[in-house]
Amino acid sequence: MNDRNSDSKSHKSTIIKYWMEKSFESIEAAHSEYRAGRLTPAVRNTYYSCFYALAAVLLKKGKTFKKHTAVRAALHRDLIKSGLLDASWGRFYNTIFDSRHEGDYEPLVRFEKDQVKEFIKQAEEFIKQMENLLARRGKQDGTQ
Repeated sequence: MNDRNSDSKSHKSTIIKYWMEKSFESIEAAHSEYRAGRLTPAVRNTYYSCFYALAAVLLKKGKTFKKHTAVRAALHRDLIKSGLLDASWGRFYNTIFDSRHEGDYEPLVRFEKDQVKEFIKQAEEFIKQMENLLARRGKQDGTQ
């Protein structure tokens, strides 16, 4: 291994850690918004908590994307179809992805408190799944 490769791995590790920190900040923000009764921002933060954790896992696999739709596609292609993640997590991600989009861009969208509470609970589990994937080593997860 040369210094350049070591610097690259160090940079990648720093970015992965950064994305996970953003994930944790976003889920805490979701809780805060939920407690304050601001359900649309709670959904938005819930989505971003999942997005950042997923981005960290995909970066570990050497993949980066410019569009949220590409990140969602990579979840299904690289993690679910390969068997690294249960298909139920893909369904959840699709739901939170669509809900965030509707809440931000569609008129008159309202979320129910129980629905948002469940989104947050599932997002916490999704983040744990991403942490588990980050902790894995070897060819199974695309790293060595």
